[in-house]
Amino acid sequence: MRPQSTVSITIKNKIIGGPLPLICLPLMARDQTALLEQAQTIAALRPDLVEWRVDAIDTLFNQASVKETLSALYARSQALPLLFTCRAPQEGGLQTMAPEDRLSLYQMAIASGQVDLIDVELSSGPDMIRELRDICRPAGVKLVLSYHNFDHTPDRDTLLRTLQDAEQSGADIAKIAVMPKDGQDVLTLLNVTWAARSTYLKIPLIAIAMGDTGMITRVAGGLFGSDITFASGK
Repeated sequence: MRPQSTVSITIKNKIIGGPLPLICLPLMARDQTALLEQAQTIAALRPDLVEWRVDAIDTLFNQASVKETLSALYARSQALPLLFTCRAPQEGGLQTMAPEDRLSLYQMAIASGQVDLIDVELSSGPDMIRELRDICRPAGVKLVLSYHNFDHTPDRDTLLRTLQDAEQSGADIAKIAVMPKDGQDVLTLLNVTWAARSTYLKIPLIAIAMGDTGMITRVAGGLFGSDITFASGK
């Protein structure tokens, strides 16, 4: 049996941190029409969650348009938990957006009542995290605090501290995603996942090694305590 989180989260009958790891499929279309078509295709695959990577949309800087698209997406996928993510450019975001504009976009999404979770990078800083945390809680929106490293895999202690920093900063879910150079890096990620889940962390966690070398972690990570994996809907 895989190690389970001390604290679990239930959203629309999906248990994050429960006996089974969940599968999340991302939506990364460039325009609303393609996004809604992608959402329909993905829904047929019966994922546990859907993530809208809003930083991919071509109307990103028109908040009224993003709000309209969110409403249309919610109407088609409201049976599934929706994770709303505007990824920062330094951690893989597809468009450069000022922090204050990202904050405003998240505030709109939370207030809409149409998202269940948001993903914000730890590197966004304590002020932005605190502001979003304080509005997420009364709105019933869960906060994912994440760390992405597209260059390498930090050492075990650094990754464990990162997960603990997320928890101490008020995350409902802590996430790390790193780039492995070899199998040893993959083992480091899995070891960190097991240690965090078994000893250091009470909240649900997501731990992924990226690229072809890290692909095994998307399949086997749940056995070590990762609670959500991300897959392609193609």
